[in-house]
Amino acid sequence: MNDERLVLHGSFTSSSSYKPMLFLALSGLPFSFRTVNLKNGVQKEAAHLAINRYGQVPVLRHRGLTLVMSNVILDYLARTTGQFEPRTEQHRWQAREWLAWENDAITNVARVRHFARFRPDVSQDIVNFFRPQAEAALDFADRSLAGREWLVGDACSIADIGCWGRMVFAHEGGLSIDSRPNLAAWRDRIKALPGFALPYDLIPKKDAEFEGR
Repeated sequence: MNDERLVLHGSFTSSSSYKPMLFLALSGLPFSFRTVNLKNGVQKEAAHLAINRYGQVPVLRHRGLTLVMSNVILDYLARTTGQFEPRTEQHRWQAREWLAWENDAITNVARVRHFARFRPDVSQDIVNFFRPQAEAALDFADRSLAGREWLVGDACSIADIGCWGRMVFAHEGGLSIDSRPNLAAWRDRIKALPGFALPYDLIPKKDAEFEGR
């Protein structure tokens, strides 16, 4: 594989995989996708642990580098391609602040979704524990979007892609974006971007090649 070819390892059901996958789709960049079957435990096998010691997805390989953690990958892609990178230095740092906040707060949306959808065998108390934190994170994002189109600056950036990448699964945990008008309008703007696709339409279940546009 050419070192210039972006290679993303991820999973069909993973919100963390969707974030860099959506960046690549919106950017129209060519890339290769390598599926990691989380249900079968492939992420814990030696071959995958050799490229991601945490036993997780996603993994991005490019120009001899191996990067893990979805928001680190978004940072790298923005720096490397120049796409979805805010124009000013202040806004560039603010975009990364949003990614750090997302990893702390919006992750609770993913937790509610995970236990509600994939672990119905566990106590409902676990879902109920994370739900108020998830609701609070969605409320904060909704308030932050009052009077503005994007989280940072005047265009879609990695801040929007990173936060939306987990929020997209909110309904699977019984959480609502439609009840939050600023958030719903922002979602609709993201969905209107050329190249946009929802996770289950975008992420393949098998290895695939994307030639971009």
